[in-house]
Amino acid sequence: MEDCIFCKIIKGDIDSVKVYEDDEVLAFLDAFPDTEGHSLIVPKQHFENIFDIDSHILQKIVVVGQNLAIKMRQSLGAIGVHLANNNGKGAEQIVHHFHLHVIPRYEDDGLKMYGPRDKSKPASEELKKIAEKLK
Repeated sequence: MEDCIFCKIIKGDIDSVKVYEDDEVLAFLDAFPDTEGHSLIVPKQHFENIFDIDSHILQKIVVVGQNLAIKMRQSLGAIGVHLANNNGKGAEQIVHHFHLHVIPRYEDDGLKMYGPRDKSKPASEELKKIAEKLK
């Protein structure tokens, strides 16, 4: 897509610091990282989000994410990792080109991924109704 920032990065029109690349995906350091090593993995083909991405490409992205997470633990000393992906306006997706954030976590890094949540547990029957809808 012409005005997609990730498509421009893939084409080389915008500089990026690459950490992995093959024929189908590209991983690069986030220009505005949450923590040291925060990376993005994108398919080279433009897919808007989880709803239209090819399943083979999605699997490849997840495997690259796993490999990158392992390297973050080994070489950067990360003690954990967040894999994050927002899909659609309702989920606060900003760049409408599928991308997976791989965010290494460190002791006392100060990053808060989740705000306050209602900790009440839904009734068992309600959970069963939801599960039936998803099956």
